[in-house]
Amino acid sequence: MPSLSIPLETLTYIIEKAREFDVEVPPVLTDDGSNPIDDEAGDTTILEDRIDNPTAEELTGALEALNDDQRDEMVALAWVGRGDYGKDEWDEAVEAAHDRHNGDEARYLLGTPLLADYLEEGAAQLGYSREDLEEGQP
Repeated sequence: MPSLSIPLETLTYIIEKAREFDVEVPPVLTDDGSNPIDDEAGDTTILEDRIDNPTAEELTGALEALNDDQRDEMVALAWVGRGDYGKDEWDEAVEAAHDRHNGDEARYLLGTPLLADYLEEGAAQLGYSREDLEEGQP
């Protein structure tokens, strides 16, 4: 099993934030003149992608807090989970992520649909189970 330099607690946090980010939807209620108190009363507003919703900021912050090698591993992990590389091609995936490295990895990852699924699948391909991620240790 390849060893990740990303702490499993951090990887788990990023997967959880990516999952929250993936389920956000565009705001349904716009400035339509209705009562703002009623507009905010529904339970779905937490899932709306609004300026004041911190999920994207939290996810970006977690990704940007990683060092360059860890961000490259995160990109490679997404690629393995998406099927661009197999588990036996991990070193090649990391090398390709290093070659592509431009300091914009967080934005690239945030723009990846199904990011949480890809990261979780990539981790599973490398031998890290869901239980490992939940416990934060291999």
